[in-house]
Amino acid sequence: MSQKSLIERLWEVGPLFVQGAPHAKLLGMTFVSVDIGRATLSLPYNPKFIGNPKTRVLHGGAVTTMLDQASGLAAIAGFDTFRTVATLNLSIDYMRAATPGARIIAKAECFHVTRAVAFIRAVATDDGNDSPMAVATGTFTMVPSKLGEN
Repeated sequence: MSQKSLIERLWEVGPLFVQGAPHAKLLGMTFVSVDIGRATLSLPYNPKFIGNPKTRVLHGGAVTTMLDQASGLAAIAGFDTFRTVATLNLSIDYMRAATPGARIIAKAECFHVTRAVAFIRAVATDDGNDSPMAVATGTFTMVPSKLGEN
C-alpha cells in the first residue's frame, strides 16, 4: 500500500476507531488527527467522570482509556499494512491532576515497529497547556486477520 493510500485509509478509519468503540463513545472521545505513526484524540470535560468530587478532577481511568485508544491508533498508523492491533503492555506515569473543566488532548507516536509489534509513546495534556499530566509507553501487536496468519 502506498503512503498516500495508507494515509487516506487512516483518515477514513480514524474517526470510526473512536466512534465505533463503545467505551470511547461513552467517554465522549473525539478523533482529532492521524498521520503515519501518529494519532491525536481529545476528551471533553464531563462531570460524570469526576474521580474526586472535592477537586472536580476527572478520574485517571478516563485518561488511561484515552491514552490507550490514541496509542492503538498510532500503532495502526505505524505499520505499513493496515491491520487491527491489540495492547500488549501500557505503562502510564501520572505527573499531575487534570485541570477541572479542561479538555484533555492525547498525542501518541509510534517510534519503532517490528514485523508484528509497534512501540508507542504518548502524552496527555490539558487543552492549551503544554505541561504533561500523564505520559505513557506501550507495545501493541498486530492481530492476525486469519487464524495462523501474522
